[in-house]
Amino acid sequence: MDHSGTVVIVARPGSDWAESLEVLSERYAYRVLPVGSPAEALTTMSSIHVDLAVAEDRQDETVGLDFLTRLRVSHPDIMRVYVTPAPSSLSYQALSKAAIYQFLLTPLDPAQLGLAVERALEARELHRRHRILSREFKISGALMFGDRRDPVLRPESHQFEKLVYASEKMAEMCDLARQAAATELPILIQGETGTGKELLARAIHYNSPRRASPLLVQNCGGMPDELLQSELFGHKRGAFTGAISDRLGLFRAADAGTVFLDEISDVSPSFQVSLLRFLQEGEVKPLGADKVIHCNVRIIAASNKRLQDLVAQGKFRQDLYFRLKGFEFEVPPLRDRPEDIGPLAEFFAAKHADGMGRKVLGITANTLEKLALCSFPGNVRELENEIRRMVALAKDGEYITTRNMAPSLLATASARKQGDGLRGFVPEGTTLKDQVESLEKQIVGRALIRNHWNQSRTATELGLSRVGLANKIKRYSLNENG
Repeated sequence: MDHSGTVVIVARPGSDWAESLEVLSERYAYRVLPVGSPAEALTTMSSIHVDLAVAEDRQDETVGLDFLTRLRVSHPDIMRVYVTPAPSSLSYQALSKAAIYQFLLTPLDPAQLGLAVERALEARELHRRHRILSREFKISGALMFGDRRDPVLRPESHQFEKLVYASEKMAEMCDLARQAAATELPILIQGETGTGKELLARAIHYNSPRRASPLLVQNCGGMPDELLQSELFGHKRGAFTGAISDRLGLFRAADAGTVFLDEISDVSPSFQVSLLRFLQEGEVKPLGADKVIHCNVRIIAASNKRLQDLVAQGKFRQDLYFRLKGFEFEVPPLRDRPEDIGPLAEFFAAKHADGMGRKVLGITANTLEKLALCSFPGNVRELENEIRRMVALAKDGEYITTRNMAPSLLATASARKQGDGLRGFVPEGTTLKDQVESLEKQIVGRALIRNHWNQSRTATELGLSRVGLANKIKRYSLNENG
């Protein structure tokens, strides 16, 4: 069982923790984020997925315990471990209120802490799997007896910071992004508007060695050169009309961190030269300044236009393109990964229900099915806007249903479903054997697509064993991407 995870340590800096931090990060290979206060911990948790929190209190303190108690409400999925020096002052009621997994006594034994964290993460993973299996059995029983009120369990989703996905395409991209994050190479992210390019950039930064330094964002679209130069490189007072004071600039402000440049394809040829110089030498020369300053900044750039095409058209410098693409990612549009629609819809429903103070039980299976039939030209952003509207229309204590869907989306889903149903199977080949095999290949292929390549469900639908389905996939060279 994989017990890897991210651990936040809330403790005052001191030598007592040095060995413990080393044990957790080196021996157990956990991602350890030491912070000095509960406020700093909550800031970290707002942008990074955390699995376990350890909070320390010193003599006659309850700051750590109070933090863990609040965490039980705000982040119920996070496991909680408490470190304290005085067992006599602990009350069972206080520990129960915080739902502490385990408390440890100081002076802290690093090996004991490592074992406690490992067991806590193991318990968390077992609880997660138990919850999924419980839902599967409950939903299977509901389907058997024709109860359509409960939502069907979506394919198990994954998360890369705030990127939610279930598709193989996104899984492969995020796996590569995790590897790229550990390097110092610049990164280029391309994809249609609304696909989540900035979320990917943030995930890469917060999984990189630069995560303790700032990530600053600049949209380059539609900005004149002088203003963009000032925003990124800074300026001296009096450098141009309206420059009434010095400006540091994003590159200097993000020194040792990351700068995310969105819509990089819109910058002018002259600014491309300045940016190329910075990428090559790390040199920053503010407008109106005489001296050159060196900055250590990682660049992550994004574009909704393919830079390769702009290079071919002579609208973007080829040398700058090659400098930007240390790693290159193409975020696929939502229409090419419909299996992500269900997990995203449920994620957004929970997010916006919480934000609006609404009690929504979930999304019905029929609604998820219809959402998956929509193309969403605005991609994830359009889907989120639709789910937010549906949450606002749903009644407290009920499921989101097709009654809450926009009429235009319902019409699109119905038309597409009807078209799929009317489309006939066309046998190929001349002999009876060839035609039968051709039909079997089409039937199996469509069933796999209909079930988002979930082979267990497909085998059940077709009345085959998993091995029998696997043999047919191999026999007919069926491919999820083809």
